[in-house]
Amino acid sequence: MATQKKSTHNPGPIILDVEGPTLNQHDIRRIQHPLTGGVILFGRNFQSRKQLTALTKSIKQVRADILICIDHEGGRVQRCKTDGFTHLPAMRRLGDLWMRTGPQASSAITAMKVATASGYVLATELRACGVDFSFTPVLDLDYGRSGVIGDRSFHRNPEIVYVLAKSLNEGLRLGGMANCGKHFPGHGWAKADSHVAIPKDERSLKAIESDDIKPYEWLDISLASVMPAHVIYPKVDTLPAGFSSIWLQTILRKKLKFNGVIFSDDLSMEGASVAGDVVQGAQLALKAGCDAVLICNRPDLADRLLNELSVTPKKHTESSIRLKKLFPKSESQSWDELQRDAEYLHAKNIFIELGFVK
Repeated sequence: MATQKKSTHNPGPIILDVEGPTLNQHDIRRIQHPLTGGVILFGRNFQSRKQLTALTKSIKQVRADILICIDHEGGRVQRCKTDGFTHLPAMRRLGDLWMRTGPQASSAITAMKVATASGYVLATELRACGVDFSFTPVLDLDYGRSGVIGDRSFHRNPEIVYVLAKSLNEGLRLGGMANCGKHFPGHGWAKADSHVAIPKDERSLKAIESDDIKPYEWLDISLASVMPAHVIYPKVDTLPAGFSSIWLQTILRKKLKFNGVIFSDDLSMEGASVAGDVVQGAQLALKAGCDAVLICNRPDLADRLLNELSVTPKKHTESSIRLKKLFPKSESQSWDELQRDAEYLHAKNIFIELGFVK
C-alpha cells in the first residue's frame, strides 16, 4: 500500500477493531466500508513502537478519514506500556496526591500539574505513533463499590474529579488530542461489571444529578465527547444509559447542552445485551442519540453491523460533522523528534521527580 487513498465520503458510525499487529484482507475490507468511521486498537495490536506506527500508517493508507482510537488511560488500562512508552499512573494516584497531608493548596496544585503532564505525555506519545484519539478521562466517582472502575477514578468528590479531569484534558489539548468523558452519567455506584453483567444503579435522578453528573456539567464546552455507561438506572429509564433517549437527549443534549460526540460503549459487552442483538443494539443506540457505536473483539458481529445497519442520511451527516472535530488539527512529531522536545521532556520529568515512573 504505497499511496494514501483519498476518501470521498464522511466517516461512518461504526468503530471497530483489527485482528492483529498488521492488517489482513478482512481488516482492509471492513475499514473500506462506508459505515466505518474509526478503528480501536487493543493490546494485541501493539508489539513495538515501530510496528504500531506501521499499523496506523497502513490504516490511513486504506482510508484517510478513519479516526484511530485506543483505550489508554494510565494504570491498568493502558495498551502501550513498553518500548519507550511512559507507564502513566492510575488516576486514583492523582486524587491521592491531592489529598496528601501537608499544605492543601500545594498538594492540589501538584496533582493538577501531574494531571496536565499525564494528558500531554499520553497524547504526544500516541500521536507520534499515529494514534489520533484515546477514550479518556474516566469521570466516574469512586464510591468504593465498583471493581471495574476502582482506581481508574480520580476521587469520590465530584469537584476533585472535575478539576483533575479539566487539567488532564488541557494536557491532551496541548498534545493535539481530544478527550472523552466516561461513563455517563456514572458507573461508580453500580457494583456489577458491565463487561460480564447488566449493572443497575437504583438511586434517584436527583441523587445522580447532585453528584455523578457534576463533572460533565462543569466541564461544559471543554468536553469533546462522552461515552455512556452500560448501566440501567431504573428510576430514570428501563434501558441502559447508552440506549436511552432520556439520558442522551433529554439530559445530556438538552439539559446539559452537550454538543460533542456521543460514543456507545462496546456493543459486545454483556451490559448491552438487553438491547437485543448487535444490529438492534446499534440501531437503538443511534436512535437514542449516539453518534457512533463500538463493536470490539467480535469480527463476526462487526461484519453483521456493516452489512445490516441502516443509518439515515441526515443522521449520518450530523454525526460525521461531530466526529470530524475529534481528528487532530495539526501534524504530530515523530518519536525521535518527541524525545528531543523540551516540553515533553519536562512533562516526563514531573513523573520522575514525584516517583510515579522510574
